[in-house]
Formats: sequence, C-alpha cells, structure tokens
Amino acid sequence: MQPPALDRTFSVAPMMVYTDRHFRSFFRLISHHALLYTEMVVSGTIAHNLNSGFLDRILKIDADQFPIAVQVGGDDSAELVLAAKVCEDYGYQEINLNVGCPSDRVQKGAFGAVLMKSPEKVGDLVSAMQNAVAIPVTVKHRIGVDHLDDYEFLYRFVDTVAQAGCQSFSVHARKAWLKGLSPAQNRSIPPLDYERVYQLKRDFPNLEIVINGGVSDIEQVKTHLAHVDGVMVGRAAYHNPLTFRELDTQVFKDRDHKVPEASELLAMFQSYIQNQHELGTPLSAMLKHLLGFFKGAKGSRLWRQRITEMIQQKGDLPNLAEVYNTTIGRFQ
Repeated sequence: MQPPALDRTFSVAPMMVYTDRHFRSFFRLISHHALLYTEMVVSGTIAHNLNSGFLDRILKIDADQFPIAVQVGGDDSAELVLAAKVCEDYGYQEINLNVGCPSDRVQKGAFGAVLMKSPEKVGDLVSAMQNAVAIPVTVKHRIGVDHLDDYEFLYRFVDTVAQAGCQSFSVHARKAWLKGLSPAQNRSIPPLDYERVYQLKRDFPNLEIVINGGVSDIEQVKTHLAHVDGVMVGRAAYHNPLTFRELDTQVFKDRDHKVPEASELLAMFQSYIQNQHELGTPLSAMLKHLLGFFKGAKGSRLWRQRITEMIQQKGDLPNLAEVYNTTIGRFQ
C-alpha cells in the first residue's frame, strides 16, 4: 500500500523525549493528515549502530504513522549521507537537518543552531544528502543566531542553502542564543518575529516556507497559512493535543473525516497500549503521553494524578475509560 503523500501544511515538530513512536501513533488518531517528525537522531548514532537492533528501536516506523519525516543532526558529511540512506531505507518520506537546536550537547558536536553561522557548510551538507537519496532533504533553523540576527543574514542563509538544492525550510521565528540561555529559555525568551518569516516567503516565492514557534491553536494556524506554506507546532500539540482535534476538517478540509470524541480517542489508544504491552513495551512509555490530554478541562488535575499513579506503580494494564469516567467524566 502506497503511503499518503507528504504535505507540510501542518506538522508536529521534532521534539526530544516527546515525539517518539508512541506519541506519533497517539497523535495520528487525532489527525490523519498532519506530517509527523521523529525526535532528532544524531547521524553518528546511526553510523555507529548499523545492522543492530538499536536502530530498529529508534527508526522503525509503525504502519499507522505516515506521512512521516525523520530529523537528523550532525556536521559530518559522510555520516549524514549514510544516515540519510539508512533513513530512506526505513521508509521515511523526508530527511530534515537540524540547524536550530541550541543545547550545549548539540553545540559540542558542532551542529544544530551553531551551523547557521556557516551557510555554505549547511549547503554542502544538504547537497551531499540530496545527491544520495531520492526523498527531499529539508532544513529546520532559526531566524538568527547570537548577533547574526538581521534579515540580511537570514536571507543569505536561506539563499545559500536553497542554491545547494533545499526547497523547503521550517523556520523557528526566534533567534537562538548559544550562550546564556538554556534550550527551554531559547524557546521563550528571544522574541517571536513572524513578519520576518513572512518576508522570507515574499522574497522566495518558489521555496516552501513553514513557520514554527508559539503556535497554540487552529485559529493561529489558519492565520499563518495566509502568509506561508505550512505551520509546524511543537509543545502545544504535545501538551494540549485535543486543541487540534478538528485539524483535518478545518485545515486540511477533509469532508469525510469524522472528528473523534475524546472518549473515542482514548478507546483507540487503549487498544494500541494493549497491543504494545503484549509486545513488551513498558506502560510508562505510552501513558506519559496522556498526561496533558485534558489540559484546562474540569477534572484534568484528577486525570493527571491518576495517570501519574499508574506510571509510578507499574501495575496492570489500565482501563482508560474507567479513569476518564471517574475524573473528566464526572464534570460532563
């Protein structure tokens, strides 16, 4: 069966610790069309674990997760080419190069946001990967890094990498500070500048520009889509997934899609949990993704408490319907 076509109108951002295969299966119950990204995988990790079961654990794709893209991090051309080929063989539909992460660990590897300072090198890396695989190679980056934060720098970065063959850019509408701010602070303290990303689209009408940063609901998604080609949402999709329950009908205009009720989503994920648990997956690895499921709703505190208890107790397979009825359901 041919996987669904890759569409970047709406995507869930790659997020370390969060966008593992269990969360991707969970969010796929909410949207059939959203493009899902993996957590970042370091190219060296792939290169040093060829033909091992470890690669299956981090790269194997469940059949329900398409359309799907993998994000890789690295600065070594040979390793990135090898990683791209391996990921293509696993069935990923896009290779995304991380040029936006400001963490100390990533900086020590000389990749992530620090690569923004070397547009020509990023172009060379993209070109090498694109020549090695048939699927698209894209870049996720910031609007600037440290004091390289004017529009002229951003324009030159995109222009240089585009000339190397990249046709799609996911742009976090904040600059990155490599020193003095933690990764969490880099997601909130540098101010958002959406207009700068809009300007990129005006200046590069033939490129695909996807905006990222601070988007928290479907109305904001639709506002951005009037200016750019796609919207990438991170923590809002993870911490408050029900906000995007009508994504397929409102953004993708899928008239045949039936918007699932929260109880239906839980029933479907219950089946997933049971199947995975029988295969040996720890319950905690799946249940942790439900903690923010009812954020803001009456009873959400009780729900979170019950899920937390089940994660800590490592007991029998939970009955999510029962948990729902005794927490959220009490206030319906």
